[in-house]
Amino acid sequence: MHAVFTASLIVVAIALIVVVLLQSGKSAGLSGAISGGAEQLFGKQKARGLDLVLQRATIVLSVLFFVLTIAIMKI
Repeated sequence: MHAVFTASLIVVAIALIVVVLLQSGKSAGLSGAISGGAEQLFGKQKARGLDLVLQRATIVLSVLFFVLTIAIMKI
């Protein structure tokens, strides 16, 4: 059982890395790092199309990653 959780954790971790790397940058340069994060936080920029799919996949994979990590620690 432990091997199944470990293998699935590795697959989820690799998928999470790939999905995060596929996402487009939300801002450019130092000014975007300061103001762009606030715009994303308060929802002024809505994700559309592929960005929306990647954003939702990131959320699902990250939750699954933490659940599997906690499950492995409990075993």
